[in-house]
Amino acid sequence: MTNLVIGCGYVGLRVAREWLAQGRQVAVVTRSQDRARALQAEGLVPIVADVTDRRSLEHLPQAQTVLYAVGYDRSGPVPRRTVVVDGLGNVLGALPGRPERLVLISSTGVMGGHGGRWVNETTPCRPRREAGFCGLEAEQVLQAHDLGSRAVILRLAGIYGPGRLPKLADVLAERPVAAPDQAYLNLIHVEDAVRVILAAESEGNTPELYLVSDGHPTTHREFYREMARQLGLSEPEFRPPEPGSRGAEAARDSKRVQNGKLLETFGVELAFPDFRSGLSAVCAGVQRPSP
Repeated sequence: MTNLVIGCGYVGLRVAREWLAQGRQVAVVTRSQDRARALQAEGLVPIVADVTDRRSLEHLPQAQTVLYAVGYDRSGPVPRRTVVVDGLGNVLGALPGRPERLVLISSTGVMGGHGGRWVNETTPCRPRREAGFCGLEAEQVLQAHDLGSRAVILRLAGIYGPGRLPKLADVLAERPVAAPDQAYLNLIHVEDAVRVILAAESEGNTPELYLVSDGHPTTHREFYREMARQLGLSEPEFRPPEPGSRGAEAARDSKRVQNGKLLETFGVELAFPDFRSGLSAVCAGVQRPSP
C-alpha cells in the first residue's frame, strides 16, 4: 500500500525519504513538473497537482497513511485561507478510500499568546494572527470530517535544522538582531519532527492532537546569543522588531509549550531535547565568515 505526502517541503520530503528507506511505495504531490522529475529520480512517485484546484487532485492514490504538510507561500498571490483551509477540504474530498491514518501538520501558532505561561493540549486557543486563525480552522475542518477519527494533528513549534536557522545572516554579519528578546521561543529540530511524524503512524498511538516541541522553551535573546557563541562570533545586539512584522507578532504570542503528552504517548526519544544541543549540530555545518 502507498503512503502519500501532500506538501513535500522541508519536513514532508524528509518523511517521504524515510518511508522510502523503509521499503514503502511513497507518492508525493508537487505543483511543479521540474520538481516532479527530481522527486521521481529519488524513487518517489510524483503527482503534479495543486491543493487549491480540486480537479487536479482526481488522481490521488489510495493510501495507507497520508501526511498533509502543505505550507503557505507568503510571496504567492493566493490568499492564505484558500491554501490552508480550502486546500485541506479539497484533499479530504478527493482522497479515495479511507486511509488508516491521516497526519496533519499544524502549528503552535494557532494557540495565540498566553503571556509567557505554560500551555498544553487543553489550553484554549486565542489566535491573533491570520496564520493562527486559518490553521485552527483547518484543524476544525479535519476534526469534523469522516476521517477525523483517524487523524493525528501535530501542532509543531518553530522548526529549525540544516539550512534553516532564523536570523542566521544577521548573526553571521554581526548586525543587530530584530527580535523580541525577552519573548519565549518554542522549538523542535527537524530531525525530531520527522521522528514524531513517523511515530504518529503507529496503530498504538491515539489519533488525537499533540503539541510538538522540545519542551525547553528559551527566550529569543538566549537563542541568538547561543547561536553566536557556537559560531565563534561576538554576542549579538538586539533592536525592537518593526511594528506589524513577524517579530512583533511573536512578542504578542509569547508562551511556553509543554510536550509531556507527546513523549508519554508516542514514546519517542528526542535526538535534540533542547536548543543548545540542536544548535550544536546545525552550527557545525555552517560556513563561518572569513576573519
